[in-house]
Amino acid sequence: MQLSKFGEKFTANTGILQLMDDLGSALSSGEDVLMLGGGNPSYIPKVQACFREKMTQLLDDGNRFEQMIGDYASPAGNRSFAEAIAKLLQQKLGWNITADNIALTNGSQTAFFCLLNMFAGKFANSQDKKILLPLAPEYIGYADVGVDGDLFVSYKPEFEYIDEHTFKYHVNFDDLTVTDEIGAICVSRPTNPTGNVLTDEEIQKLSDLALKHDIPFIIDNAYGTPFPNIIFTEATPVWNDHIILCMSLSKLGLPGTRTGIIIADEAIIQAISALNAIMSLAPTNVGAALAFDLVRSGEIINLSENIIQPYYQQKADQAVIWLNEALAGTPFYIHKPEGAFFLWLWFKDIPINSQELYERLKQRNVVIVPGHYFFPGLDNEAWPHKQECLRMSYAQDTVTVEAGIRIIGEEVKRAYG
Repeated sequence: MQLSKFGEKFTANTGILQLMDDLGSALSSGEDVLMLGGGNPSYIPKVQACFREKMTQLLDDGNRFEQMIGDYASPAGNRSFAEAIAKLLQQKLGWNITADNIALTNGSQTAFFCLLNMFAGKFANSQDKKILLPLAPEYIGYADVGVDGDLFVSYKPEFEYIDEHTFKYHVNFDDLTVTDEIGAICVSRPTNPTGNVLTDEEIQKLSDLALKHDIPFIIDNAYGTPFPNIIFTEATPVWNDHIILCMSLSKLGLPGTRTGIIIADEAIIQAISALNAIMSLAPTNVGAALAFDLVRSGEIINLSENIIQPYYQQKADQAVIWLNEALAGTPFYIHKPEGAFFLWLWFKDIPINSQELYERLKQRNVVIVPGHYFFPGLDNEAWPHKQECLRMSYAQDTVTVEAGIRIIGEEVKRAYG
C-alpha cells in the first residue's frame, strides 16, 4: 500500500499509539494486566452515580435524549452548553467571557491537533514556525501532531531537590528565548506526565512573554481548575485574550464522551469551528448533554472540589508510600505530585534505558509508559535523563496499583544489579 507523506507520518509507530494500543489490549485481553500506563480516570463511585443520575434525568426529560443522538450540533458545539460554561466562569472566576469565546471539540487531542498546526508549520510567507514548550518533559500527545513534521522547540528544566527522593522541575527562564520562529507558547498545568504545577509566577512570566511577542499562550488545563480540579497545590486559573485555555470532560470521569473545551479569543473560536466543520462536521453532543445540568447548577465545582480532588490526593499519597518502600536502596526520585494522576519516576544512572525497563515490566504484565516519549523538541538531544524516567498512573484500583509498584521495585532493583 502506497501512502502520501501525510499517510506515512500518521500511521507510523508513535508513543501515543503505543500508549492507546496498550490500554485497549489490557482492557480487552481478559488477562490480569496491571494497567499503570494509560490516562483513564478512576471509576469513583460517587461520581459514577452522579453521571448515571444525570443520564436517567436526560432520558426522562422530554426529547432531550432524541436531540442528543439525533441532531448535529453547530461546528462550535452545543450553544447552550457553551453559554452555561461561560456563565459558570463569569461567576466563579470573574472572567469577561461569553459563549462566543468557547468551542467544543471531539476531545482535547483533536483540539491540540488543530491549535498546534494553526500556529506552527509552514506559513504563507515561506517561514516555518514552531511551538515553544518552555519545559520538557511534556505531554506525549503533542509529540506527533505536526502535519509539517516536528513542530517543537523545547528547553530542559531546572531541578529543585526537595528531599532525598523528591524533586520538582521549574522553567529555566535564564535559557528561555522567544525568537521570530515561535508561533505560540504551550504548557500543560498540571503537567502530564510529571504532575508538575507551574507556579503562578512562572505562568505570569510566560504570559508576559507571549504578549510581548504577540503570540498565543496555550494552557492545557485538562486536569486543572475549576474542574476537574485534580490539583494539590495553590494555582490561580488565568485567562485573557491572548491565552487559549483548553479544558476537557475526560478527567472528570467522561473520557468516552470525547469532549474538549477551548476558551479563546473569538477569532480563534471561529477558526476552530471551521476546522470542526471540515474534519467532523460537528463535535459530539453526548458530553455536553450529560454535563449540562452539572455546569448550569455549578454542581460540577462541588463534585470536583469535594469528591474528585481529595480522592486523587489520597491515592497519590498512598502510592508515594508504596514506592518509597518498593524502591528503598536505589537512587530513585519521584517528581513532587502536585496534580493530575501520574507519578513521574526518575532512576538516576540506571544501566538500562526506559524502553527496556518498559519491556521488562510488560513481560510481567505491568504496563507503564517509558519516559523518553515525553521530550518533544529534544529528540536529538543526548541527555541521559530522558532514558531514566517512566510515567505510572495511580488511578487504578488499590490492589492493581500496589501490586504494580511492587513489581516495578523488583525490576528496577534487578536493573541496578
